[in-house]
Amino acid sequence: MTMPSATIRLQTPDDQPALQYLNECAFGPGRFARTAYRVRENSVRDPRLNLCMELDGVMVGAMDLTPVTVGDVPGALLLGPLIVSGDHQSLGHGLRLMLYGLKRAKDLGYRIVILVGDLPYYLRAGFCPIPRGRIELPGPVDPARLLYAELVPGALEEYSGLIRGMRDPSNVD
Repeated sequence: MTMPSATIRLQTPDDQPALQYLNECAFGPGRFARTAYRVRENSVRDPRLNLCMELDGVMVGAMDLTPVTVGDVPGALLLGPLIVSGDHQSLGHGLRLMLYGLKRAKDLGYRIVILVGDLPYYLRAGFCPIPRGRIELPGPVDPARLLYAELVPGALEEYSGLIRGMRDPSNVD
């Protein structure tokens, strides 16, 4: 039996109902209070970095990469949410979305991706713990869950301080 192929594409405005449903199923209403969510809601999205995954025309996953500054330095992204619907988990879809998104972000000139998540899961995509106190979010976050992946070797050295939403995602450099 052949598994149908999942397709990754950019999100469109028509995807919003399906995206909201996936978010609600995965994270519930508590997502609105999370620190990373609050940073994302104060950022202008870069539509070139909001991805979804379809399987036979049905959305089964999504991932956003939101432009942020660290200190006052642009070129960073905050990954999340990364969602794969429950019946499609553990099939590699999340990893595939991440790897696709990281490559796309690098090609667009971004330098580093930051997220709040579980190291054992994100390690597969090249994420590492951020040294304690180097980069912070403007709210409560377990420092052990603050991770990064360099899109440009040595990029972490350019970044320290508070993560803030970015109002102009065209200002990557």
